[in-house]
Amino acid sequence: MIVCNVSLSCAHCPGGGAGGTAATGTDAYEEVSGSLPPPTLSPRGHLVVAVCLGFIGTFGFLSNFLVMALFCRYRALRTPMNLLLVSISASDLLVSMLGTPFSFAASTQGRWLIGRAGCVWYGFVNACLGIVSLISLAVLSYERYCTMMKPTIADGRDFRPALVGICFSWLYSMAWTVPPLLGWSKYGPEGPGTTCSVDWKTQTPNNISYIVCLFTFCLVLPFGVILYSYGKLLQAIRQVRGVSSVVTRHREQRVLLMVVMMVVCYLVCWLPYGVAALLSTFGPRDLLTPEASITPSLLAKFSTVINPFIYIFMNKQFYRCFRALLSCSVPERGSTLKTFSRPTKTLRTVRHDKEYHVSAPAPSSALPTPDSIHRSSQGANHVSPSPSPSLSNRRSAASQTAAAAAAAANTPKPKLILVAHYRE
Repeated sequence: MIVCNVSLSCAHCPGGGAGGTAATGTDAYEEVSGSLPPPTLSPRGHLVVAVCLGFIGTFGFLSNFLVMALFCRYRALRTPMNLLLVSISASDLLVSMLGTPFSFAASTQGRWLIGRAGCVWYGFVNACLGIVSLISLAVLSYERYCTMMKPTIADGRDFRPALVGICFSWLYSMAWTVPPLLGWSKYGPEGPGTTCSVDWKTQTPNNISYIVCLFTFCLVLPFGVILYSYGKLLQAIRQVRGVSSVVTRHREQRVLLMVVMMVVCYLVCWLPYGVAALLSTFGPRDLLTPEASITPSLLAKFSTVINPFIYIFMNKQFYRCFRALLSCSVPERGSTLKTFSRPTKTLRTVRHDKEYHVSAPAPSSALPTPDSIHRSSQGANHVSPSPSPSLSNRRSAASQTAAAAAAAANTPKPKLILVAHYRE
């Protein structure tokens, strides 16, 4: 009986079992969370998670670092649209540098390694950078929608809207990730105890109210903005399908594919995480197994790898500069390497009357050129020479003015009903 009492008392010592050995994963979790430990993964499960995190951290760092290097190397990429893309890559790069290595190390050891303060710091940094990425994607889609609705090409040197969008993304994220540090909810261990995030499991009014607001304003709202913006973009493209060429139809299919990939990847990466958080908050305490709780977290971190390939390397500007970087050559000169973010296609459909369905010409295309008017006036007056150079000049100018007025009067004024342009 005495031996049993001694062994029990030693089991609760800070050092662990007999001999003062290192703290186990259970003790570490109790130190971080102050609550009972959850069921942990098997050693093979921790190994699988470590391999996944190693892949995500390595490729996420390399791809996003490459985007930053291309943006700094080539002046043609420094446009307002690409500045928003670089902001997304910067947040993903910081996740790969400041977050993933710690969860990777914890998975290799099967327990959290840097204590309570490290858990709070890890949860805050990853939550803040993740929300920055989400809000930036919504800002990017809304910026494309606003550009599409403008009747003229936007000024490619005006960086103010892009800078405002970037500042809004970071400040909005800070506004939703600082409150847990001040007492509205808290940061704590997540899943099997090898990662940290917002405390999803404490079912108190204080915590539940924060989870509901976070889910609504940081996941559902950005997704709604993305759906609305890209839905309007595709609707505008379909409206001009009747007057589009083969090249334009190819671009339309390409934009449609990109939009579908953006929406699907957004849902695949972030929707499981949001659903798992709600189930942990409102469901039974042991509803999610450790495997079911760590999988959505891995998918959310996998967005740091997917975003560069969808938003960056499918962009012709970045792709051409990437090829030039590999071949150590100058990028191919093309319309996509102008110093402003040009629309890939501007389609104008005009309607004069019920019987007219034509495309809007340029305002000057309906007017005859001065050379053609001069030649026609010379052909009409070649029989009788002009009395004097000044009189001939006056007659030529009068004939030009009369011809221009007649052409303008006979040309029906078009009515612009749609101006749509989109960016690749």
